[in-house]
Amino acid sequence: MSKLGLIIGRELKSKLYNKTFIVMTILAPLLITGFVGFMIKMSQSEKTEQNVLVLDESGIFKDKFSGNDYISLSYSNQKLEDAVEQFNGKGFTCLLWISPTIVEGGAGAVKLFYKKSPGFGFQTYIKDQMERIIYENKLRANNIDPDIIHNSKQSVRIILEKVNDVGKPEEQSSFGFIGFISGALMFVFIILYGMMVFRSVMEEKTNRIVEVIVSSVKPFELMLGKILGVALLGIIQFVIMGIITFGLTALLSTLFLKDISSQLQVFEQQQALVKKNGTNVDLSKLEKFDDKLEVFELMQKLNKIDFTEVAICFFLYFILGYLFYSSIMAAIGSAVDSEADSQQFITPVMIPMMIGYIISTKTILDPDSSSVFWGSMIPFTSPIVMMSRITSGVPLWEILLSLSILFLSFLLVTWLAGRIYRTGILMYGKKTSWRELGKWLFYK
Repeated sequence: MSKLGLIIGRELKSKLYNKTFIVMTILAPLLITGFVGFMIKMSQSEKTEQNVLVLDESGIFKDKFSGNDYISLSYSNQKLEDAVEQFNGKGFTCLLWISPTIVEGGAGAVKLFYKKSPGFGFQTYIKDQMERIIYENKLRANNIDPDIIHNSKQSVRIILEKVNDVGKPEEQSSFGFIGFISGALMFVFIILYGMMVFRSVMEEKTNRIVEVIVSSVKPFELMLGKILGVALLGIIQFVIMGIITFGLTALLSTLFLKDISSQLQVFEQQQALVKKNGTNVDLSKLEKFDDKLEVFELMQKLNKIDFTEVAICFFLYFILGYLFYSSIMAAIGSAVDSEADSQQFITPVMIPMMIGYIISTKTILDPDSSSVFWGSMIPFTSPIVMMSRITSGVPLWEILLSLSILFLSFLLVTWLAGRIYRTGILMYGKKTSWRELGKWLFYK
């Protein structure tokens, strides 16, 4: 065990003091949280003040437009040429001209004049209102009350509630996108650390350092020491990255989601009040959040996710998945003399991982399908697929069964890899084939 400890320590020391490792440990959380913050910022609509002058030559839009907190509208009977020359000087940001042929759908029936581009959001807002007003106008022209049409429309929201094995409902998030991201990260990290073991083994073999090492250490101990050393390195890196990411995420939540979180609390309080008192509540006194319902639903789904369970499962599946694949990569590294020669062996190893990633995309739409279930049990794909399922609610027995299969598979693969490693690590100048590897497996 003392020799194994020395090998593990040597691997840790060589990687921990590497500048690339230090930079990436700090930089990766910054990049991830920075990207998330950028996406949140870009998803929030920027409200540029718009003061719009409306020239309605059709006569059907007068006083029917409704502005909002950043759009105000004024009407004028000026000639178009005069209004175009003067609208900017009078403090208007845009001029909306509506042709008298708007109802007939004539080409160029609406024009928007501006000095600075009003943005897609503003254009969509005006377009939607105009289409609604024309629609209602045509209904009235055919003696149809628009209120009847509007009141007949009913939106439906489906609330998912999972039932456990004993027949009782339990609160569970159905936000599969977070699970898919977890599966994708698992895919990346297993490849990253597996290739780290492969390169370390191959470099020592190429430099002939391994000939000195195996004179005092058994080849299997050397292989196991390298695998465990990189595993500890991954754990250390995960802990550091987790702490930094948690701190930066908390900071992002304070900066970008503080107002939304407080509004969500008010919305949930109002929902509870209506549920308790029913029709006795004066709905006119309740605050309206119609434009924020989608954001509220997203935040409620996130709040239902048990991130502690996700973190524990991610840790366990990463360790076992890494040990499973790194044993194979160590065996490949010992059997070849260069990366070019390794492609015939690495490609078949990567294909199951790619299949697992493809199956994981299905977990967003159908997390309980048979392909997803078996993908989360087969050891070649289970670390990726199970992590993609985890936020959709997975029974504990399935998780335990999947981990047990993966652990037993790791033991078997490590034993087989050790038989290849002990022969291949001292083999030079010969291009290894699959037949050769088969002989090494059964060589005594």
